[in-house]
Amino acid sequence: MSDFSRIMAFTRRFRNERLFSTRMYIMLPILVLFLPGMAWGFSDPNIVLPGGHQPANAMEVLFYASLGVVFGATMCAVLLSYDSVSRERASGVLELRLSQPMPRSHQAIAMIFGSWQAILIPTWFLMLISILLVRYRMGDWPSSADAFVYFISTAFILLWYVLFTVLASSYTREQGTAISFGVGLWFLFTFLWALVTTMVAYASGVSIGQENDATWVMLEGGLDLLSPNGVYHHLLETRLPQIDRGIAVWQSWGMALIWTVLPTWLFIRRMERILP
Repeated sequence: MSDFSRIMAFTRRFRNERLFSTRMYIMLPILVLFLPGMAWGFSDPNIVLPGGHQPANAMEVLFYASLGVVFGATMCAVLLSYDSVSRERASGVLELRLSQPMPRSHQAIAMIFGSWQAILIPTWFLMLISILLVRYRMGDWPSSADAFVYFISTAFILLWYVLFTVLASSYTREQGTAISFGVGLWFLFTFLWALVTTMVAYASGVSIGQENDATWVMLEGGLDLLSPNGVYHHLLETRLPQIDRGIAVWQSWGMALIWTVLPTWLFIRRMERILP
């Protein structure tokens, strides 16, 4: 069996363990509420958002409905992968697994892919339903480029949270510590990052929350590159020309690459050195 076949076999086993776990059955209603539910709400032809704005096309609706990904799908990614390493380490399974002839780096890659696919498959399926709901309520389809960016951007943010969580899991022996770190990081980027932005703006003498102030908009856009949630929104904004926060397309995709490569490298390096 080739190295690629071994990685894929381990990935499938790891994915199926989580995809058909009790944890997933509990979280599935949450995903349904946050993904198709928000798409249904924001695609209401009579909806009026703060500031009197109404979504004009399908991509705008999907952009607002992406809040469901940020609040729901990312948390499910954390809860599915927090014990990827710590549970096997505590039970002694990790020691047996690492003693196999399969290189540790390959096992680490399979572990990442397995956890990622477990949350990505149901999320993408519900996103497809969301697009159908938007079409039904608004009579508008997103373009192929819009849909591509929507699906790929969501895949990226789910991968980032899986990477953060498995990396934390590899440094802890207790599952409680691993989940605390994962949830804490999710809470930081989801709720507290706005506070970080506000503090930096205050220290810089920039008027806070003034959407008509170009300095505030550019500061907010720049700091969002340091947050996975912010990069996710920047990627979606590349398909919304009416939104300009001073961030070029190459910067958004470049930071997406950094958020992907750096944690992956750290996790692989950690797994190569870990002592069961």
